[in-house]
Amino acid sequence: MTAATGSGHLSQEIVTRARELLELYPHRRSALIPICHLAQEQDGWLRPEAIDEIAALVGLSPAEVLGTATFYDMLHTEPVGAYVISVCTNIACMLRGAYELLDHVEHTLGVRSGATTADGMFTLEETECIADCGRAPCLAVNHRFVGDVTPESFDSLVGALRAGELADDIPRHGTLLRVRRQGGLRVDDDTIRTERAAAATATGST
Repeated sequence: MTAATGSGHLSQEIVTRARELLELYPHRRSALIPICHLAQEQDGWLRPEAIDEIAALVGLSPAEVLGTATFYDMLHTEPVGAYVISVCTNIACMLRGAYELLDHVEHTLGVRSGATTADGMFTLEETECIADCGRAPCLAVNHRFVGDVTPESFDSLVGALRAGELADDIPRHGTLLRVRRQGGLRVDDDTIRTERAAAATATGST
């Protein structure tokens, strides 16, 4: 299959890293969500061709991969902006002006919640509690928290993102971690492979 050769949509680097992830799990399908995040790192969302290749890697049908991807908010099956801005409007933030902040954000970006700016830079969404209540009102940009947000600080944030000044702190959408995993619980790769092979032999699985 194309994913196995690295000649399909997913880059060779992504396929290599996906294979490394597969080594961490006793069953290939258990690596589905981490590999979805990995594929999303390439494009910012899960393209249909990426879903096909993920399915080949983990031994599932594309429909099963799509069903999982559409269940989780952090996985996107449609294009989103380079920066997904999630404004919390739960009770703590609401009491400190979250709805007024959301109105300002919509005005600044020129889009309503659920939409993406014409330049593809920002997607705006209203979200439930992001567990930063002590700094309400708060928001997240690509799952990085920003607290004590005012209209003025939001405008400064948008300006910094457009200028690329926060690239080290807030990567473009799809990148969750900048540090690659080096084995489960820091166990060396050879030990993991040996234990997985022994477990597979013991259970008669492949």
